[in-house]
Amino acid sequence: MYTEEFLINMGPQHPSTHGVLSLELKLDGEMIRDCAIHIGYLHRSMEKIAENRTYTQFIPFTDRLDYMASMNNNLAYVMAVEKLMRMDVPARAKYIRVIVAELNRIASHLLAIGTFAQDLGAFGTPLLYCLREREKIMDIFNEICGNRLTYNYIRIGGVQYDLPEGIDLKIGEFIKYMRPKVDDYDQLLTYNTIFLARSKHIGTISKEMAISYSLTGPNLRGSGVKWDLRKDEPYLVYDKFDFDIPVGANGDAWDRYKVRVEEMRQSLRIIEQAIGGLPEGEALSKAGRIHKPAPGEAYFRAENPRGELGFYLVSDGSAYPYRLKIRSPSFSNLAILPELVRGLKVADIICVLGSLDIVMGEIDR
Repeated sequence: MYTEEFLINMGPQHPSTHGVLSLELKLDGEMIRDCAIHIGYLHRSMEKIAENRTYTQFIPFTDRLDYMASMNNNLAYVMAVEKLMRMDVPARAKYIRVIVAELNRIASHLLAIGTFAQDLGAFGTPLLYCLREREKIMDIFNEICGNRLTYNYIRIGGVQYDLPEGIDLKIGEFIKYMRPKVDDYDQLLTYNTIFLARSKHIGTISKEMAISYSLTGPNLRGSGVKWDLRKDEPYLVYDKFDFDIPVGANGDAWDRYKVRVEEMRQSLRIIEQAIGGLPEGEALSKAGRIHKPAPGEAYFRAENPRGELGFYLVSDGSAYPYRLKIRSPSFSNLAILPELVRGLKVADIICVLGSLDIVMGEIDR
């Protein structure tokens, strides 16, 4: 029987989906023979902009990288600057940073899980439940820093404001509220027959393939590689907390989803311990706003919700970075997509892409 290959364009989609991404699919009927990724629609010259801003002025720009995890982006960049300056921060600020970073990890995973379920046809309930829980975190962030999406809260030397009075009680209430809700997701979605049929054994990534493509975060751990910078290269005060690193068994779309669900449970454990051990003291060192690091270079990487976010900084002694290079996790996580979708049906590429949980803001930069 004679068949003819043909090309279709999937996207570019609106930023409110997974991002401004275009996929060029080579099809044989419903089967995908090849996939070409086209990026760059959201390019904003972030790294060049940094050379024309002071070290402090560039902090708000990091909010616009992975805009689902702005706190975590602030943190990684600021800690790269502090490493370049060999600056230590107050103990209280370290604990506060952990609290807000883990809250933002949960908020990010909630959106990843909700949109993934919607991608697979579960319209309404799972996504609305996830947004309901995420809204409580947004309320907490609004009290802490006055913003709900792009936070601009972490500062060189600490955090912009100390925690407001009574916020520890509100966070404690959220922890008690959230734990049974994560269990609800397992009952509603994780072991749902249709969800399992759509995500099990789809887009399988072996350990070797995950490492060769430099995958990080839940996508790497979903393939059974137990690597997490909070444990393997501890920063801030993560070495003081007791928590586990969830890993998958098969490396398929379901495993990547499940790892994110389990990570929310572990983040709740970390936040609870950080709130309970929060020391007294200042939340910001008296370092000022204009910084002129000695000539040199520094690289710092942090465990973001989507994997390892790294900032490489070069200083020439002025108040402006001589060079900034950003290592974004979503860039590597997206690169593996063509390997995963060859031989699958068109409907399955939506599942695979959703399970990778990319944000185009940090891919294009």
